[in-house]
Amino acid sequence: MVDLNFKEIWRYRDLLFLFVKRDIITVYKQTILGPLWFFIQPLFTSVIFTLIFNNLASIPTGEGVPAFLFNLAGITSWNYFSACLTGTSNTFKANQGIFGKVYFPRVITPLSVVFSNLLKFGIQLLVFVIFYIYFVFFTDQASAASPKAAILLLPFLIVFMGLFGLGFGMILSSLTTKYRDLTFLVSFGVQLLMYGSAVMYPLSYFKERLPEYSWLVEYNPMTTIIELFRYMTLGIGDFSLNKFLYAGIISVVLFLLGLIIFNKTEKTFIDTV
Repeated sequence: MVDLNFKEIWRYRDLLFLFVKRDIITVYKQTILGPLWFFIQPLFTSVIFTLIFNNLASIPTGEGVPAFLFNLAGITSWNYFSACLTGTSNTFKANQGIFGKVYFPRVITPLSVVFSNLLKFGIQLLVFVIFYIYFVFFTDQASAASPKAAILLLPFLIVFMGLFGLGFGMILSSLTTKYRDLTFLVSFGVQLLMYGSAVMYPLSYFKERLPEYSWLVEYNPMTTIIELFRYMTLGIGDFSLNKFLYAGIISVVLFLLGLIIFNKTEKTFIDTV
């Protein structure tokens, strides 16, 4: 019988809140710039992507949409997923000390990573909004950029990002208890996945230039999520309910699969870590 432990997770919700608070406070506690890194990372990455992919490689972003704003939208949505994935992918290894001493639902730990990264995403989304306002109202470079009515579905899209990263991360965390090599491949794999998720180029451009390989990018759930995020916020690309449901179903299924594997692994991981 499959037990997802939702009732037990709810009983330990106070512990989840404490873990989230701990993650938020301690991550940048001993850094010089502290929370400013939330602003610096997406801005610098957007500038580099704009210079290399748009100015140097001449990759189009859509008429009337500044390349910087296009890239910032992709990076903002990608960062939340990648932070959830990398932050949960080493759960058992990073917490083996506390897991061996105190009992609580182990899934509380990766869940806290997803919720604490939600704050970071909120800050970066605010940065995106500020630059959007600047380009639209203080320059003439964003004449075609405008949010669509589908932006009302943005909260659901954010949930899809978190569930997809959490599910994928729990699966990797469970596998790394037996296969340590995966730990070294995660950061490298995430970088490769970014290039296959239409972060720095439109899906339509990839399909035009490399149609024979377009299915690799098109059926990547993160490509769908990023394309939907750009459509909702900038009004570029296409929106369809089928794509939205596809991203949602894949995210929920991967989360449930990851939770099942994670709960099964937690019973025996101490013997293999």
